[in-house]
This record gives sequence, C-alpha cells and structure tokens, in this order.
Amino acid sequence: MKSRKLISLLAACAMIASMAGCGDSSSKSDTSSSSKAESSSADETTPELDGYNLLWSDEFNAAKLDEDIWSYDPHEPGWTNNELQEYTTSTDNVFIRDGKLVLKGIKTDKNGSDYYTSGKIKSQNKKDFTYGKVSVSAKVPQGQGLWPAIWMMPTDESKYGQWPKCGEIDIMEVLGNDVSTAYGTVHYGEPHGEKQGTVKLESGSYADSFHEYSVEWEPGEMRWYIDGKEYLKVNDWFTAEQGQDEKPYPAPFDQSFFVQLNLAIGGNWPGNPDSTTDFSKAEFEVDYVRVYQKPSYDTNVKKPEVTFRQPTADGNFVYNGDFSEKEDLTDDKDWKFMLFSGGEGSAEIKDKEIVITSTKEGSEEYSVQLVQFEQPIVRGRKYRVTFDAYAEEERTMKVAVTAPNQGWIRYLPDTSLDLKKEKQSYKFDFEMKDKTDPTGRLEFNMGKCGSTATIHISNVRLEEVK
Repeated sequence: MKSRKLISLLAACAMIASMAGCGDSSSKSDTSSSSKAESSSADETTPELDGYNLLWSDEFNAAKLDEDIWSYDPHEPGWTNNELQEYTTSTDNVFIRDGKLVLKGIKTDKNGSDYYTSGKIKSQNKKDFTYGKVSVSAKVPQGQGLWPAIWMMPTDESKYGQWPKCGEIDIMEVLGNDVSTAYGTVHYGEPHGEKQGTVKLESGSYADSFHEYSVEWEPGEMRWYIDGKEYLKVNDWFTAEQGQDEKPYPAPFDQSFFVQLNLAIGGNWPGNPDSTTDFSKAEFEVDYVRVYQKPSYDTNVKKPEVTFRQPTADGNFVYNGDFSEKEDLTDDKDWKFMLFSGGEGSAEIKDKEIVITSTKEGSEEYSVQLVQFEQPIVRGRKYRVTFDAYAEEERTMKVAVTAPNQGWIRYLPDTSLDLKKEKQSYKFDFEMKDKTDPTGRLEFNMGKCGSTATIHISNVRLEEVK
C-alpha cells in the first residue's frame, strides 16, 4: 500500500515512497496459539476455524475504537505516494457505527484550496504476530481517487532494512474508480520485487456489499482469498542489500508483522479526486478483523527452484505467436486479454491473427491490454521483439516488455506505434541489463490513446539474438 506501482504500465516511479518499518521483532513474534483469543473484542460472533486457533479479533461491537488493539496513525498530506489526505485521530475520520469500523474521507477547504482528511489505524506493538491467517470483512467506497487498503508491515526496521527489503503483504486494495477489481500483492527484495493477483467481478462491485479478504501466511508460502476462493499463491520471494547475496529464505517474511487499515485519497496509483467523487459516501467500512494461527509451523523451508520457459523449436519465447490456435484469452496461459479502469472491448483469435475490438478506451494506457506472461529475460543477453499489425483506422498503441515481479521496470521501454490501415512489420531490440527475470511480460497496450479503432496483430515473436 505505502509504495505502489501504477498498475501494469505506469512504471516504477510510483515506488519511491519510503516504507514504515520492517525488522527483527523475534521478542514480539508469536508462532504458537492458545485456544482462547487474546482480544477481549472476540466474542460469540467470532467463529472457530478448522486447523487454527483464534489469536485475536475485533468484531467492532464496542462503542468506540478498541485502543488495546489499534493505534491511530496520523500523518501529514504527501506522507507517501503523493497522497492528498491528512490521516487524523479525529472521530470524524475513524469511528464505530452499527457494529462496523468506518474510515471516512472528508473534503474541506484550507487556505482557499481543497483539503482532505481520512482515517488510518494499525495494530503495531499491540497485536503483532508471525505467521497466521488474517480475514477481514469489508465494503469499499466508490469514487475517483479513493483508495482503501488492508495490509501488513513488519514491526521494526532493523532486521532487513527499509522498504522494499523489509517486505509488505497487501491483503486487499481497490481503486475507487474501478470497484469491480480487487488486488492482492506481496512486495520484497532489492531490487524491488512483487507478485500480484487480481479478482475482477463479472457482475456487481466490491462497493455493493461486504466481501471477506484473507491471506494465509506460512513460512514458505502465502495464499490470498476473496470470499474463500484462492486467487494468488506465492512462495519464491527474496530480499538482499544492493550488490550483496540474498538473505536466507524465507526472509524477509520470517519476522513479526502487524495489520493496518486505511482509506487513502489521491496519489500516484488512483489519481486525484474529481468532480464525480461523492465524499458524502467516501466511507471504508470494516465488519471484522480476525487473526488465526495454526498450533505450530514448520520453519525448515527451502526456496523453490526457478524454472525458465523454453522457446519453441524456432526459438520463439512467445507461445502461439502465430495465432494458429484458438485459446481462452481470460486465463494466464499464453495470451491474455485484460480490461481495466473504464476500458471496454473484446479480443478474438481468427485467421492466424488476434483482433482487438474496443468500445471504450478507458482512462489508462493499460485499460485495454493484451499480454503474454513468463518471458525469460536473462541478464547480459540481447533480445528482439517482432510482429505485424494494422488498424482499421489510423491510431496508436504501445508495446513493451515489462517486469511485473521486479517493480514494473521496463526491459523494452514503452514504445508508441503509429498503426496504419495497411499491415506493417515492426522490430525492436533491447539488451537485458537488470537481474535475470524468468517472469518478464510482453505487453500491447491500447487504452487512453484517443481511438477505439479495431487492431489486428499477427506473427508475434520474442527471441534471443547474438
């Protein structure tokens, strides 16, 4: 949460924010549980969970915030990510209503300019723990510039250093301008690495009703869930000082973390509020926070071996690059077509090409996007991207090779193309100068370009060249 990329395309410039703490808090770590919850806020409404003991919970049934669990976390505007809000200790911004925590964004005026306040709370130094399952039931607000989050950070800074070396676990983030999509993310390493999963609702939105967002954090694996359905599994993180060997796995996620909840306003990722943002409804509601632990955890874990995609017989790392096979364009296998932030359209493979038809271009370049994952990009080697493309009316699109798990840096920079009505061939060379990455991503981005003209792409290749 505290240092965010601009999702999928708006690159690592959003990663500059300094992170609140990560470190050696073994004295605070608690990898054992008792059958009795630590928190007095846990009551008969807190269910048992097979294989776990309840460590602590807050059902928000008290009249005010339980400060045995939570601390207010005040910060001035611009504290991180160029966000606009001041986080306050005011009960106007943080309060309990009808058995639910409310973090409310408020728009006011200060010195003749718009001024925003909001709420952020954390369990740091009160309910820190190492390993467990965190489940939070919440309903997000809708509105441009609103950015609710449920996330975890380490208790102290001393062990592995400042963000991202210390690690961060984002249980849920939703952008107020696209409340049909929720994100779960883990940040780590130096250079910055991350893994992210998304769940896009086919109907309705996360602002319509409460949903349960969960993470299961174990010594060698983390799993993310929404409403009990797993959508992301991660087990190959790392951390290191720049130019030094990696710390022993499973660092940095072998230390004490705490939970925090906030409603940010504006900033690098969501953008700022506009005239459509209704602050009378800018409320992030939380029904409960529940933290469970297994009776014990096996900490003798090893980092999985990394596998690299092998090229096809003719040296192409892009599978189905000639579009000779129809495939499911919604899964993560080979080609995937995605829509974000107001983008609308469809894609179809036919006649040995893929045809992208847009009806709305969306607010971001990645709002209409075609990608292929798992492109192995090895340090010191040279690569070439080639493809044919045309549009039914002249327009632009962008191509790039990116690093979704390495802070969204660009191996092939975002490159704008002027598509003509006649098919043309394109070629781009680049040299890999960063850390070897088995999970590079080839992207074609067709949003926010002033056109929705249909695009045809064929004969796509990514290959190593001498």
